[in-house]
Amino acid sequence: MSPTTQAFVAALIGAVVAGAAVLAWHVSQAQLAAAQPADDPVLPAGVATVLSVLRSSAVVVDDDDEVVKASAPAHALGLVRGQRLASAELAELVRQVRRDGQIREADLVLPRSSGPARTVTARVAPLSSRLVLALMEDRTTERRVEAVRRDFVANVSHELKTPVGAIKLLAEAVSDASDDPEAIERFARRMLTESDRLARMVQQIIELSRLQGDEPVEAPHLVEVDEVIARSVDFTVMDAQNKDIKVVTGGTSGLRIFGNEEQVSAAITNLVANAVAYSGSDSTVLVTTKAADDMVEISVVDQGIGIPSDELDRIFERFYRVDPARHRSTGGTGLGLSIVKHVAATHGGDVRVWSLEGQGSTFTLSLPRSRQEENA
Repeated sequence: MSPTTQAFVAALIGAVVAGAAVLAWHVSQAQLAAAQPADDPVLPAGVATVLSVLRSSAVVVDDDDEVVKASAPAHALGLVRGQRLASAELAELVRQVRRDGQIREADLVLPRSSGPARTVTARVAPLSSRLVLALMEDRTTERRVEAVRRDFVANVSHELKTPVGAIKLLAEAVSDASDDPEAIERFARRMLTESDRLARMVQQIIELSRLQGDEPVEAPHLVEVDEVIARSVDFTVMDAQNKDIKVVTGGTSGLRIFGNEEQVSAAITNLVANAVAYSGSDSTVLVTTKAADDMVEISVVDQGIGIPSDELDRIFERFYRVDPARHRSTGGTGLGLSIVKHVAATHGGDVRVWSLEGQGSTFTLSLPRSRQEENA
């Protein structure tokens, strides 16, 4: 055999051996892949698309407790940390569903590093043999509103019991003192005071219930600010005179707002009445008005006891009082400032407070100016 033929035969044998080796490698890889299950479970068709458009928080978890897919709201809610569920309670719920295939629903509390914990309703169901789907709805606001309503009803019940109980006791005292004209007169004055307080509280509860939703004012109309302030000052003049308090008005006159005159009057009256109630004798309460861009600012300044700085965030809560020991003597209901806050909200304005304990407070109610006033 010639050297050329030998070289050709050797090359041919080498090519066959190389081809056989490559073929054997592909066969072994195919057998290995067939023998071993896939590591990553595949989402059923359409699930990823559905999760991408869901407004609810949704998470798909595999049998290793790793998150396979999570919707954007789930990340925003802080349910996923890396490839794991952030909530141990939710993870345990997922494991229970994986074990028995039963759909479960539960309310969970999710703590946060900053701010109050969130309350969510979780519904967990099997998605496939290896996947579990968890849907979460944030109920934090709903639960908070429910708690506020419960507190409101409890507080109303408690506050109404006081004047009702006092009137009952005073009526019994009048009956027992039928032969003592001076005692009857004294008890009658007390009954009148308590009945006035009861009537005022009921009226404020009615006003607050109307304003509860902070919905925009229906059928607003022009309101003359000077006239409303004059009525509010006149309403408190007797209380102010009894304490030798001067109520002075000033500022820019002729301002008008666009809103509900009755609501605005209630708000200003409550501010002036509070200033008088919590000011000392022989002091001054100042009510001023001014235009600030597209708003009318009505400020009530007093020289009263002031408000501690750590209480300022709570004074607009219903029934909250900075000094509970004084509210009986002042006749306060704890609803006035809450009404002011809601009136501001329904008119698209706001209310703010500056106060220094022992020196007095300034409450400023800002309401949108009427268009006619802006163009004047």
